[in-house]
Amino acid sequence: MPSRSLNLGILAHVDAGKTTLTERLLHLAGVIDEPGSVDAGTTRTDSLALERRRGITIKAAVVGFPLGDLDVNVVDTPGHPDFIAEVERVLGVLDGAVLVLSAVEGVQPQSRILMRALQRLGVPTLIFVNKIDRAGADVDAVLDAVRRRLTPDLLPMGTAAGLGSRTATYTAHSPGDHAFHERETVALAEHDDALLASYVDGRGRTPEQLMALVAAQTRAGTLHPVFAGSAATGAGVPDLMDAIATLLPDADPATDPDTGDVASGRVFKVDRGESGDKVAYVRMFSGEVRARQRLELPDGRTGKVTGVQVLRDGRWERTAAAGTGQVARLLGLGAVRVGDGFGTSSRAEDHHFPPPTLESSVRACDPAQEPALRTALGQLADQDPLIAARTDEDGHATVSLYGRVQQEVIASTLADEHGIEVEFSEASVLHVERLRRVGTAVERFNTPTNPYWATIGLRLSPAAQGTGVVFDLDVPLRDLPLFLFKSVEHFTSVMAEHVARTLARGPAGWEVTDCRVTLTEVGYASYDGPPSKRGPLPTALDFRKLTPLVVRQALARATTQVCEPVLRVALEVPTQDGPQLLRLLGRWGTEVTGQTATADLTRLDARLVAARLHDLQHQLPDLTGGEGVLEATFDGYQPVRGQAPTRRV
Repeated sequence: MPSRSLNLGILAHVDAGKTTLTERLLHLAGVIDEPGSVDAGTTRTDSLALERRRGITIKAAVVGFPLGDLDVNVVDTPGHPDFIAEVERVLGVLDGAVLVLSAVEGVQPQSRILMRALQRLGVPTLIFVNKIDRAGADVDAVLDAVRRRLTPDLLPMGTAAGLGSRTATYTAHSPGDHAFHERETVALAEHDDALLASYVDGRGRTPEQLMALVAAQTRAGTLHPVFAGSAATGAGVPDLMDAIATLLPDADPATDPDTGDVASGRVFKVDRGESGDKVAYVRMFSGEVRARQRLELPDGRTGKVTGVQVLRDGRWERTAAAGTGQVARLLGLGAVRVGDGFGTSSRAEDHHFPPPTLESSVRACDPAQEPALRTALGQLADQDPLIAARTDEDGHATVSLYGRVQQEVIASTLADEHGIEVEFSEASVLHVERLRRVGTAVERFNTPTNPYWATIGLRLSPAAQGTGVVFDLDVPLRDLPLFLFKSVEHFTSVMAEHVARTLARGPAGWEVTDCRVTLTEVGYASYDGPPSKRGPLPTALDFRKLTPLVVRQALARATTQVCEPVLRVALEVPTQDGPQLLRLLGRWGTEVTGQTATADLTRLDARLVAARLHDLQHQLPDLTGGEGVLEATFDGYQPVRGQAPTRRV
C-alpha cells in the first residue's frame, strides 16, 4: 500500500478539457488501456447519462492512480456554473488542485469563479494550459490574462512549441537554465524577503534550493506553477504529473493533536450501489474508520459501517480500515447525507447550505407512476441536501431548487435511474412568511370549540432572521401527559413536529419561519377529575389533531408578512460595459453596495431579489460580450413590495 496519498481536485470552465485530462492521467499511470472520450461517452468520471450527453460534469466523481509511492485520488469536480455549490463542498476535502485553462479561449468566466474559491479556501493550485494543439492556441496571451484576471503569482515551468498543430510539444525548463533561474528567483522573492535580500546582494541560491522554495510556496498557496500541453495528445501531461507528485502537499498522516486517534471525516458524495444501498464517499481527517464501527452523524443520526473500500491502483478494493488522509467508500450508512461530518476534527464539521430559492411541481408522465415518483424523490432528497422534495395538499410532488439546470438533472436522474419520465411546471421563486406580531391562542377541553380531550395553549413570537422555528415549554412539568409519551423530551419532540408541519403552510401558503413557539398551557381530561376536567383519557391523536387548530388561530392573530429571498451578487464585467449594467440594475430598483474598477474589469456588488436572478443571468452574456462573471449567494429575506404572491401549489 502506498505510504502517501494526495486528494486532488481538477477544476475548469466548461469544455476546457478537465475530464479529458483526467482520462489522460489515468492512462499514463497505467490504470486504463486507452483514454476515454467525452464525445463517445466512455469516460470514467462522467457517469450520469446527462453528463455524457451534454459533455459536462455535474456530480463529483472519484478515480485514482498510483504515482510512485503516492496514491492520487482524483476528485473530478463540476465545471458548470449552476453547480458551484457542488464544487464548494468538494474543495474542503482536497489537498491540492489543478485549474485547467484552454489555450484558445483563455481565462473564461467560470475560471475566475473557481480560482477565487480555491484562493478563499487556501487550496494549493497548479495551472495547466490545455489544448495547445488547437488552432488559435496562444499560451503567452493566456498567461497575460491569468496575471490580470486571476493572480499575478505565476511561474511558467516550461515552453510550448508548434502551437495549433497535433504535433505541438511542451518542454520543461531545465533547473540550470539561466533565464529560468532568474524568473524563478524573481517570482519566489515576491513572498520571500530573505531570498530578495540575498538576490539584491548577489548571493544566489542553487537550482535545488530554488525548487525546494517553489514547492514550499506552492504548498502555501502563494505561488502557482504553470504548465501547458494537450490532454488529447498527451503533450505536457507527464511534466504535470511530476509536479503533482513533487509540488503539491500530500495528505498529512500525522495524528491531529486536537482529535488524537478519533475517527473524523466528511462525506462529500453519496451514491447508491447495485442493490440500492447507499455508498458514502468520505475524506478521512484523523483516526481510522473500520468495518462494524458505529459512527455518530449530525442531528442525532447514527450508522454502522458494514464495509470499507479504498482506491488501490485505480480500483476500489475492500479493506479493513481507512485512515488519515484517505478517501474511502463506506457501506451500510443508511442515514448518511452529503455534507455530513463525524468526529471532532474542525475540517469534518457539518457542511451547511443556504436555502433554495426556487420551486417547481413535478408530475409523472404516466399517472400510474406517481407513487413511484414520490418514493424516488424522497430517495434523492435523502442523499443530497441540495434537493428538497415535499408533497402538496393535493398529493402532487414539489421540489425546491437552487437553479433551473438542477431541474434538468433531477428529470434525467429520475428517467435513467428510476425509469420515470416527468414534466415540471415553470419554476417559481420560493417565498417565506414572517410573523408581524405576537399571537396567542388556547383551546381547552370540555368547551364548545374543542372536540378533543386535551388542552393546548400556544404563543407565537417573531424571532431573528435565520432562527427558523424554535419550540419550547413554559408550563409546569406535572401538567404534561407523560402517560402518553416516554419523557419530557419525547413530548417536546412530538409537539415540535406537529407545530412545524402546520407552519409549513402559512396563511399565504408559504412556510412560516423565524418564530419562537411556546407551549403556554397544556392539560387533559381524566375520569376521576373535577366536573370541568372530567372525561375520557386522551390519546396521542388528540394532541396531533388539536395542535394545528391552535397554531392556525395564533397565526391569524399574529398575522404574517410574505418575504422574498434576496441574493448578494458580485458582478465582474469589462469596464466599458459597467455603465449599461448599472442602468439595468437601476431599472430593477437594485441596491448597488459597492463598485471597484481596474484597467479592464469592474466589480459591482449588489443586493438582488431572487426573482431577477434568471433575467440577469440571461442578459449578462449579451451585455458583456460573454465576459461577465456572476456570483450569487443567499443574503436573507425582505418583505415583498406591492401585492404579495400566494403559493400556487
